[in-house]
Amino acid sequence: MNRKTPLFSSFDKFVFFWMLLLLPSAISLFGQTILPQKLGYSQICANIPNVDYPNGYNRYEVPFKISGFAANETFVVLLSSDNFASSIKPKIISNGVNTPPDTSTDKTLTFEVPADLVGSNTYKLRVQSSTGTTSQDFKSSDLQSSFPIYFLAYSGSFYVNNKSNTLSFCIGGSVTLAIDNSTPSVPNSSPLQYPQLKYKWYKNGVVVPNESKSSLSVNQGGEYYVEVDYGPCTDVNTRSQTVTVSSGSGSGAVITSSLGNPFCPSSGGTTLSASAGNSYVWRKDNVVINGAISQTYQTSSAGVYTCDVDFGGCKSTGTIDLKVLTTNSSISGVEVGKINRITEGVTINVSITTNASSPTYQWFLNGALIAGADKNNFDITAQGNYSGEVTQNSGCVVTDKFPFTVSYKVNANVPKISNIVSPNGDGINDTWIIPDKYIEGTKTHIVILNSLGEIVYQTDNYDNFNGWPQEAIEFNFNPVYYYIITPTGESPQKGSITLLK
Repeated sequence: MNRKTPLFSSFDKFVFFWMLLLLPSAISLFGQTILPQKLGYSQICANIPNVDYPNGYNRYEVPFKISGFAANETFVVLLSSDNFASSIKPKIISNGVNTPPDTSTDKTLTFEVPADLVGSNTYKLRVQSSTGTTSQDFKSSDLQSSFPIYFLAYSGSFYVNNKSNTLSFCIGGSVTLAIDNSTPSVPNSSPLQYPQLKYKWYKNGVVVPNESKSSLSVNQGGEYYVEVDYGPCTDVNTRSQTVTVSSGSGSGAVITSSLGNPFCPSSGGTTLSASAGNSYVWRKDNVVINGAISQTYQTSSAGVYTCDVDFGGCKSTGTIDLKVLTTNSSISGVEVGKINRITEGVTINVSITTNASSPTYQWFLNGALIAGADKNNFDITAQGNYSGEVTQNSGCVVTDKFPFTVSYKVNANVPKISNIVSPNGDGINDTWIIPDKYIEGTKTHIVILNSLGEIVYQTDNYDNFNGWPQEAIEFNFNPVYYYIITPTGESPQKGSITLLK
């Protein structure tokens, strides 16, 4: 009985059969070569048109020879700064009109450097085919297999620390220099808009080693500036201003006034200057002045000004009690800022005394100028809100004002001692009212005590209109006070007084 002869009588024949089928492809694969040609540049400093580089330039040719590839084979450029542990494929663009045309063996690729490329001095370049064949490293025009590649994303000057030219730090402390980005919405307004950039910091003209970030902590005095690090492509104009950093004791900030203290308001505002530091917060009468964060502040009004100065590591507050020049004047006959009680039909004379040079006088009633009242004294018979003014008209022109109120006395003639007071300034029940038999002229001794038994007021000549309390009393709840009234030759009377808002 005849047996059929198997197609493959052994495993060796099986393998040999498949080798015959695959041999042409294998010969083609192993025969593909990409031979690098020398590049026409030793470094790449790519940029786009801008102020410093109005023409811009970002096209670089890569010539190479090939063999063993199909006619429709495609190629890409590979860039790597870490010996191809990772790589970048830049955009391939059309060749220039002066570039030799491609042939079956000679090719040229033209590429653009990516705008977000992280610059380095150790880039290598290779070409890779779509089938995976990769060339050896290309060599630059000076025959180096690695060379600098940078994209000059930012060019021109920039600033650090809000354009400050001087900074201070405290002994044992430090100060941080940092690149400004004051207008982040404006393109190309700061190198910080390009996170791929690195920097070089300089102290006294010498590079600070191992510092490539956008900020630098400083604990030594000197002259500092920073430039964008583009390696050999670095432009000396792409840098910050120079900042002089000094060490200060931080023992105390000082504020000075450009027009002196007191100053003449008619000369315009005076400029307050704090000790040089790193940051500033100004206050007037202990209230923060919005936006006042510079070393200087201009003002035309008196007050207690303070400035918190940060020297870097320590802070200090400077203070100046700023005053305006006055005429050294005074008023008699009334009490300024208070209600002056007079009996209806009685005239009081008010007079201003001054050492002002070439003085002039004016008197006002309820905000209106009183016609003919231009002397240093004035007779008052009517109640109302008054103001007397004296102006120095020679040298520093300055005016002193004396506001006061005149009100008629009203005979309260209360039958009994009041036990409620509402000192809210509304003119009603603002002071403690007691019967006439205890007020001024009766020599009645009056004592008022607080809840702790402490004496807060006492007199032998009480006045219902200018009595207690004579000063404002701040309270959140209704406090209770106690009185002792001792008429001459009589027994004391005691009771309580409740303050209401």
